[in-house]
Amino acid sequence: MKVWLIGAYGIVSTTAMVGAEAIKKEIAPKIGLVSELPHFDGIEKYAPFSFEFGGHEIRMLDNAYEAAKEHWEMNKHFDREILDAVKDKLEGIVAKKGTALNCGSGIKGLGDIKTLEDEGLSLAEIVSRIEEDIKSFADDETVVINVASTEPLPKYSEEYHGSLEGFERMIDENRKEYASASMLYAYVALKHGLPYANFTPSPGSSIPALKELAEKNGVPHAGNDGKTGETLVKTTLAPMFAYRNMEIVGWMSYNILGDYDGKVLSARDNKESKVLSKDKVLEKMLDYSPYSITEIQYFPSLVDNKTAFDFIHFRGFLGRLMKFYFIWDAIDAIVAAPLILDIARFLLFAKKKGVKGVVKEMAFFFKSPMDTNVINTHQQFEVLTEWYGKLK
Repeated sequence: MKVWLIGAYGIVSTTAMVGAEAIKKEIAPKIGLVSELPHFDGIEKYAPFSFEFGGHEIRMLDNAYEAAKEHWEMNKHFDREILDAVKDKLEGIVAKKGTALNCGSGIKGLGDIKTLEDEGLSLAEIVSRIEEDIKSFADDETVVINVASTEPLPKYSEEYHGSLEGFERMIDENRKEYASASMLYAYVALKHGLPYANFTPSPGSSIPALKELAEKNGVPHAGNDGKTGETLVKTTLAPMFAYRNMEIVGWMSYNILGDYDGKVLSARDNKESKVLSKDKVLEKMLDYSPYSITEIQYFPSLVDNKTAFDFIHFRGFLGRLMKFYFIWDAIDAIVAAPLILDIARFLLFAKKKGVKGVVKEMAFFFKSPMDTNVINTHQQFEVLTEWYGKLK
């Protein structure tokens, strides 16, 4: 199968590429891949573990190997022998220049960037270029996944975002202030029948206009914002308190991280949508709103070793207040990259089974899943396995 990655030279994308090739060469295990669990036996028939990668990027390095090497030199997040073993394959992956339209001030932290809008192109011309790039790569077994940096909250317009007709009129009228990069990529993917996933908190395919397009063209899509670390623990642990009928009075989450992701999220406009995505999960699970603090701070020396400190104040029998603490300390790309491969496989499976529109059964992979209030990790996994079993 083929995977087109938006943000192809980022650490999550390149780690996914390295992992896919290393597993294919049988020099790395399949640990961390949900799709390889016994619950999903038979997925190989629909989505073989064999990947070809392409993508868009705004950091125009020579190829994916150069990007992966840059990330490795900063993080050393896997054995160097693995990177060397897949060098030839990654050198053949060269990203196309993409768009960063309305992606916020945080992208300045990415260094020297080159975008389609820098060429003075209109929205229609940007869309046309994206279409040319993706069509030159894609076939019937291609999935598009957005792994780019988090965008700020969009300037929402019911006129332009509320219907497909309005969205396409926005493009024709060149109303750039209402468009964002993730929307444009999602539009092109769904327009051409390619399943799309949004691994970021950015709007992507979640606006009504693009949900309409997915239904019209019979295309499955999923998102938003990959659930990989601290929020994964939160949505696994919080139900325990609910099951025992204990009240969560307050929950503080303090996240520190470095690398390019940290640089982008150090900008207030980019950070806002990420904080909202992480902060909403408690209310959705508990049906009440504990006092909540969610912070994300840039800590350069950590690079991709993301650390989260969580403090939970909860009330038990006889009204007694008690405390629970945990620390999540993990390499962000290592926990995120396998999910890119999983999501691609499940979306291709969905397409082959005739699923269209939002695949809410894939909520297990996301912090802010579309069209469902099932946030509890345990329930999400049950929904995913049941959905797969029935379709299989």
